[in-house]
Amino acid sequence: MCLAIPAKIESIENGVAQCRVGEGETFVTASLMLLDQEATLGDYVIIHAGFAIRKLDLKEAQETLTILRDLANAYDEVQRKYNTEVGGVEA
Repeated sequence: MCLAIPAKIESIENGVAQCRVGEGETFVTASLMLLDQEATLGDYVIIHAGFAIRKLDLKEAQETLTILRDLANAYDEVQRKYNTEVGGVEA
């Protein structure tokens, strides 16, 4: 399964962007060739399978990253509960 993620363009070279995901140190490389408008440094894009497929405004990017962060936290909580109940082990 693939997940399209929002990321901020940090650098561009030969139509390929290095993009930061969230506020961490996770970077992904994305081709800009599928975008229907020009992308510049600081723009947010949705990346899927190595391609930037759409530009986002800052508010939309922040909302999407918050939702993804909340989902990851919920998953961690469910996993901890499962490990405690089934395996008797706290992760």
